[in-house]
Amino acid sequence: MTPSPSPALRLIAYTDYKSPYAYVASRATQALALEYPVVIDWRPYTLRIAEYLDAVDSRSAHNWRKVKYAYMDARRLANRQGLTLMGPRRIYNGELCSLGMLFAQQSGCFAAYHEATFARFWRHELDIDSMDEMKAHMAALGGDPAAFEQYALGSGRDEHRAIVEDAERRGVFGVPMIVFEDELFWGGDRIGLVRQAIEQRLSADAAARRAARGGLIR
Repeated sequence: MTPSPSPALRLIAYTDYKSPYAYVASRATQALALEYPVVIDWRPYTLRIAEYLDAVDSRSAHNWRKVKYAYMDARRLANRQGLTLMGPRRIYNGELCSLGMLFAQQSGCFAAYHEATFARFWRHELDIDSMDEMKAHMAALGGDPAAFEQYALGSGRDEHRAIVEDAERRGVFGVPMIVFEDELFWGGDRIGLVRQAIEQRLSADAAARRAARGGLIR
């Protein structure tokens, strides 16, 4: 009897389109689904910038140095991937494009939305807090702009809030963040550790199947 294939593993990937580090980690995260039998459950985690970097008018010199370094560092990583990453013009809220992410998933255009939203925002081609621009963006990707607006002003807000609250119960505090088997991995530089965790799980599953087959033979 041919053994049945292993079911796909599932990991949750939290992202925010206004995060430079989420942008430069996106391709490596997506590659996990090409390298391993895993399904990636992409979810928004909309950062509240003032909570950890202070509001602009009260930001300390220390935090300004952190911000300056982060964009310089993310730009290095973007350049290695051939991505354009221009510094943001202001502090964005980002909830509207997170709602766009959820709507795109429900509308069957998530892959295009995910790629285009990151790329256009970081090229200064998209105001992610503008309803008019986000509706046009959605329409260009095959989504219904009127339905998106209705969703964003209605049920989408509750869905988004529930996802963020669930994320924080899991321990999520930033992006990019991957959750695999209840273990958290923060940052694109932890994707190697995610690979190790996946491989360990696959090896353990394979050993369990071999043991089960051996038991049946005996």
